Amino acid sequence: MKNIKAIIFDAYGTLFDVNSAAEKCKDKIGDKWEGFANFWRTTQLEYTWLRSLMKRHKDFWQITEESLDKSIKTYKIDPSMKNDLLDLYKALSPYEEVQDVLKKLKEKNFKLAILSNGTPSLLDELVKSNNLENLFDDLFSIEQVGIYKPNSKVYDMPIKKYQIQKNDVAFLSANTWDVSGGGNYGYNSIWVNRNNNIFDNLDFIPKHEIKTLRDLLDIL
Repeated sequence: MKNIKAIIFDAYGTLFDVNSAAEKCKDKIGDKWEGFANFWRTTQLEYTWLRSLMKRHKDFWQITEESLDKSIKTYKIDPSMKNDLLDLYKALSPYEEVQDVLKKLKEKNFKLAILSNGTPSLLDELVKSNNLENLFDDLFSIEQVGIYKPNSKVYDMPIKKYQIQKNDVAFLSANTWDVSGGGNYGYNSIWVNRNNNIFDNLDFIPKHEIKTLRDLLDIL
C-alpha cells in the first residue's frame, strides 16, 4: 500500500473493546453477559442507522443509553446496574496491541486520527483514560456533521481537514458495514477481522484483511 498520508481508525470494536463494559460486570450479570453485550452493541448500531434514515438525530451517548434500556429489559438484567454499565462504557479498554502499534505509526510520521460515531467528549475521555492522547492528530466525531456512518459526509471530514485525496487514506474498522462505507467512498479500507466473521455483501471487498492492528505494519 503506497502513498498513504493518513491512517484513520474507527473507535468502537476497532481500537476499543465494546464488550469490556459488560465483561467487567459479568460476575453480577452471569453467564448471559456476552449475549447481553452483543445485543446492546447491535441495538446501538441499529438505532444510529434508523435515526439517520428518519432524520431524528440523537447523539451517541443518548443512543447508547436507550439501547441499553432495551437490552436490560430483553435480558432481564437488574435495572440498578444501568449507571454502572454506562460509566464503564466511558472507559472501555483498548485491545492489547493498540498503543504499541500507534506509537510505531506515529514514528513514521503518518497523520493518525479516529473517525467515530462517538461524541467529542466520549472520544476525548476514552483516549485520555487509556493514555493515547499524544498519539492522535484528530478525533473526528459524527456530531460535526449530524449524521451517522456510513453517510459520506462522515468520511468527508478527514479529507477536508487534511486537504488530501481519498486514496491517500488507509481506513481501518472491525465493522464490515463501516469498511464498505469507507471503501465505497474511496478510502483504502482495511478490515480488522478479530473474530473470524463473514464479510457483508455491500458492493465492496477490501484488498486487505487483518487479525490485529499489528498486521497493519506489514502492509504499509
